[in-house]
Amino acid sequence: MSVQEVRAFNRFYTNLIGALDYSRRLYTPYTLTEARVLYELAHSDGTDAADLRGELGLDAGYLSRILNKFEGDELIERTVSPEDPRRRRVSLTEAGRQAAALLAERSDAAVGSLLATVPEAERPRLLEAMRTIRELLGGTRSSRQPRAEDVVLRGPGPGDLGWIVQRNGALYAAEFGWNAEYEGLVARIVADYAHTHDPALERVWIAELDGQPVGCVMCVRDQAPGTARLRLLLVEPRARGLGLGDRLVGEVVAFAQDAGYRELTLWTNDVLAAARRIYRRHGFTLVDEKPHHSFGKDLVGQDWRLDLRATPG
Repeated sequence: MSVQEVRAFNRFYTNLIGALDYSRRLYTPYTLTEARVLYELAHSDGTDAADLRGELGLDAGYLSRILNKFEGDELIERTVSPEDPRRRRVSLTEAGRQAAALLAERSDAAVGSLLATVPEAERPRLLEAMRTIRELLGGTRSSRQPRAEDVVLRGPGPGDLGWIVQRNGALYAAEFGWNAEYEGLVARIVADYAHTHDPALERVWIAELDGQPVGCVMCVRDQAPGTARLRLLLVEPRARGLGLGDRLVGEVVAFAQDAGYRELTLWTNDVLAAARRIYRRHGFTLVDEKPHHSFGKDLVGQDWRLDLRATPG
């Protein structure tokens, strides 16, 4: 990516935000910066003016004029900070909360109108691209790079099975352009597990980093006796490069051996090159492949097999 490409994106995005702001101002008397201040105040129980200035990156004089306007309109009240008497605590009045709620309603309507111009099947790609930009440019990234030992593997908790469906659908749409047919397949796999799984023979692993799920894999019974199937291996982009895919596959192999399975199988597609390298490292061999049209794409499906009796325990 070149500097010119980044600048072109900035111009596009600035014009887009300007259009949204104009739409919102048809209904409210506040500028974009004033709306940002109201938003921050609405999402805190009360904040010091100095903290508000630092959070929004505003000039002290500019923020003071905005707050004076809000106070004149009876949208805020300023009191002495209980932590530091030299500071002023800013809180919304009831009128201020109503104004902030109106802004939120109009903003939601403007963004909703924008999303309505994007085909529903393409929206996961758009949202995933937004999430990627925020992560890569520091919007949600911690001050240090994650380490392999920071990732914890655990069983699924409330909401995790739904997360597996959502993230598979979003990531594969964003990275490979797959349509909702794939998300439907994942939903059926997860629903079957939730309804009928045997804890002694089937298991789900969730990888967690900084309190958030960043990966998953499943081990379920296959139709053939003595055979288990590895399913839905996924690693979030921000957790890649930590060996997490290898850890998750290793957990499945060890569990399948302990559960007494003789064989472990999986089905994947040739475009998933990183996953196929992991499977090969763990001793899986490609036993069959066949072209097919699924998820809106022409793909080559592959069946892989691991003989657990020949794999060291």
